[in-house]
Amino acid sequence: MKEELAYVLITPYSLLKSRTGGIIGRILSLGNLDLVGARMYTPSDEFVDRYCATIEAQDIKPPLKKALLTYINDYFRRDNRFGISNRTMFLLFQGPDAVRVLKDDVVGSITGDIRGDTVRGTYGDYIEGENGEVEYFEPAVLTAIDEETSRKQLALLAEYAEKDGGVLEHVLKFPEGEKPETTLVIIKPENFVRHSSRPGNIVDIFSRSGLFIVGAKVLRMDVERAERFYWPVREALREKLKPKLAKQLRESLSETFGFSLRDEVLEKMADAIKDANAEHEFSKIVEYMTGINPSLVKDPQERKQTGTAKCLALLYRGIRAVEKIRNILGSTDPMRAADATVRSIYGYDLMRNAAHASDSPEGAEMERKIVGLWDKQSPSEEKELIERYLAGRL
Repeated sequence: MKEELAYVLITPYSLLKSRTGGIIGRILSLGNLDLVGARMYTPSDEFVDRYCATIEAQDIKPPLKKALLTYINDYFRRDNRFGISNRTMFLLFQGPDAVRVLKDDVVGSITGDIRGDTVRGTYGDYIEGENGEVEYFEPAVLTAIDEETSRKQLALLAEYAEKDGGVLEHVLKFPEGEKPETTLVIIKPENFVRHSSRPGNIVDIFSRSGLFIVGAKVLRMDVERAERFYWPVREALREKLKPKLAKQLRESLSETFGFSLRDEVLEKMADAIKDANAEHEFSKIVEYMTGINPSLVKDPQERKQTGTAKCLALLYRGIRAVEKIRNILGSTDPMRAADATVRSIYGYDLMRNAAHASDSPEGAEMERKIVGLWDKQSPSEEKELIERYLAGRL
């Protein structure tokens, strides 16, 4: 069975109601499809018109077609009749028979019996009146009904990826005098080892912040970027790990020699090897975040090759965004994290602690530039992937 790309657009209303995490969790836990791309869009009228044209061409029941077209025109235009932000999150998936699997097994039917086993079964609504007219309609997400339509719509999404998509800080309005911040969250690789709802569940917890998602990207760091990203950590590891190093020396040497060393001796020994220890621990972090052992990568070009470890990077914007996200994230050590925080629920240890979040607006700026979520001009890797797929080079 051939590999396909398939997509969903999480509707502006679903984003507004903070259903994003639940929808992502449901999609990732069903269908065994790989998440290979994510991007935020604010569709232009030109995009909406052309997207609607692909729906007009579909052979579907007239009431449903009318409901879909009305919904898209009501919610997806920048100047929509509800006056809400038309932010939509684009998610791109890859796998065998991906279009059908996503439509039938994951997203589910728009109409039919109400069930809770699909995205639309839980988050969508389709209510017809006695005359057959649709009285209430919320699809939760948009997706293609067949491969031919999917290819047309993917081509559109690729064409408008950089015109209508990217970092959307500019589309949100805040009360006069307020100074919103944008902070970066990275959902770490341990959450993507298996197909599960973990990444979506984490996004759902972050929704308690009341902040707005304005950027999204599936991130596979190369060694060069990972080392730049974690360089501040590398510098801090020398002194931060020194007490633990002295304790390890005490335990191992006492067992080896049968006697204990004085504290001042252990202190000197720990001081002598703290640099080597910090370098070792730093390499472990880089390897974990990239899937590549940096000590084995000598060629400068190889250091820029895409890693194998997958993360999901998100930008959250709002008042005191850094503080709010850090509070919900919890302590670096999951064992010390407060109850109901992300790390207390989903963290394993100091490295596999579920997610990273910027510790200051200045830190967020530096990190965003490294991961490629800095401004609206950030290039779209999703566009390149779609174009390769449509050209038969996936």
